[in-house]
Amino acid sequence: MCCVMNIKQEKPDLLFWLQRSKKRKDGKVPISVRITIDCASRELSLGASVLPEHWDVERKMVLRQDADHRSINTKIRKVSVDMERIYDTLCLQYAVVTPEMVKNVYNGKSAVVVSADMADAENFTLMVAFSEFIERFAKMVGQDNRSDGTLRHWRSTKTKVLAFLESQYRVTDIAFGEIRPAFADEFYDYLTIYVDYPLADPTAKKHIKKLKQIIKAGVKKQIISANPIADFVCGGDLVDIPPLELQQVFTIQQKDFGVDRLNEVRDAFIFQCFTGFAYQDIYALSPENIVLVDKERWLIKDRGKTGVSEIVPILPNVEELITKYKDHPKCKVRNALMPVSSNTRYNGYLKEIALICGLDRELNTHLARHTFADMMLNLGVPLEDVSKMLGHRSIRTTQRYCRVRKERISRNINLFVRSKLFDEKGKLMLVG
Repeated sequence: MCCVMNIKQEKPDLLFWLQRSKKRKDGKVPISVRITIDCASRELSLGASVLPEHWDVERKMVLRQDADHRSINTKIRKVSVDMERIYDTLCLQYAVVTPEMVKNVYNGKSAVVVSADMADAENFTLMVAFSEFIERFAKMVGQDNRSDGTLRHWRSTKTKVLAFLESQYRVTDIAFGEIRPAFADEFYDYLTIYVDYPLADPTAKKHIKKLKQIIKAGVKKQIISANPIADFVCGGDLVDIPPLELQQVFTIQQKDFGVDRLNEVRDAFIFQCFTGFAYQDIYALSPENIVLVDKERWLIKDRGKTGVSEIVPILPNVEELITKYKDHPKCKVRNALMPVSSNTRYNGYLKEIALICGLDRELNTHLARHTFADMMLNLGVPLEDVSKMLGHRSIRTTQRYCRVRKERISRNINLFVRSKLFDEKGKLMLVG
């Protein structure tokens, strides 16, 4: 009997914030609460409003200057306790608890609200999709390159997915809407670590590739809008992205382009290089994402891509940029930390910057993220900490950022170590 991998959902992460876009005539703005569990989030109104200057951004509480600070802060604490209680109760009833379920119960509804349009979605589950696919495939064996051997592989994958669900989720099936991005990583770990006879990496990834294909059926039937495990790389076709060298980053940072749009993109890119935030996350960063931890300012935000929290210390040059753009018109309109333009314009301006700085490579927003990871790893920050700062759910994802670094280490070993310690015949030399 295989050992059980204890998969637990993260406790709900509650973020209280001001919905500044809904400012009232009296200057007050409503307080909202965002419920995040693993990769999903939902929002609801707290039912209270406050003047922005009476809101403690770091502590997420109302300041004493506000006449209603006691009642509102009490309500914030009560909502936090209620949400935790609702979550714990739902965990006893369901294999997977979502923010939507917590929100529904908090609002006095059933945890799972099923409409007539959702009836088909309720019946078309992952294992049903597997069975339908295999049934169709079996009818095509002997034609269109469908072989009996491939059919056996599909049946094997279905069997392994079922065993995974029974072992780790204590269920025999799962709705498409309950499949999280972490599902693929958990299934991979199960196949390669927790079964009696662990599979090799390529074999495990072949099963996950088939799983991804089955989940696409849920997308085609419009049961889910996107494949939640689409980002899991199954093949051996990972493309290495060499990070920028620190000197190249310094060159960009020190360059004055004489044009506001390029200087602003330069600053946003440097901000990314020293925080690791992806484009959509730096675009969405607001003062509410700044928190005080042990008297130090940190940026904490759920990744737009995965919903996993990124936790990054605010380094001195990042602090300077936040201060620099505090009163920038674009930042004030969007309640943002940086005046970031659209992704297309951003990457277009980065190409101009690379050309002006004489860099022999193309700059893009994702390169900054790789550069941040490389800098942190080179400075000796543990892989686990870098993974948390990048908002990765699995260290396996972070390890992809290390591949180029290993190549550079190998290159430097050849350049600085082998040539100085060994002669051309490979014999150790005395170093005076």
